[in-house]
Amino acid sequence: AVVSTQSGHYGRGSQDKWKGKFDVKWIYVKDVPNNQLRHIKLENNDNKPVTNSRDTQEVPRDKGLQLMRIIHDYKHSTSIFDDFGHYEKRQDEDNARKGSDRSEKRSWDNEKEPVKTKN
Repeated sequence: AVVSTQSGHYGRGSQDKWKGKFDVKWIYVKDVPNNQLRHIKLENNDNKPVTNSRDTQEVPRDKGLQLMRIIHDYKHSTSIFDDFGHYEKRQDEDNARKGSDRSEKRSWDNEKEPVKTKN
């Protein structure tokens, strides 16, 4: 991905340093299986495979170039876009369930007897 613009506050030591947004231009959107990358070991991460890395893991230049070449050359047949329908359906089902939970709670609240107070 390429970050094309940046706005917001990203200063150090700030409580809210990650607020704001940036625009991203995606170069690749494709699934590359871990087994295509697992052979690349990171000496700055106890020689663990690059696939065991966490976000923000520093990758030495030579290893990064290897990764980029593999990602570029990999002939993919799927991407995350193929899964959007599935995740949207799940979200709709969750929203419907939550809405039903709320309406049940409201009907329960309406059935409660009023609290009697002394005059």
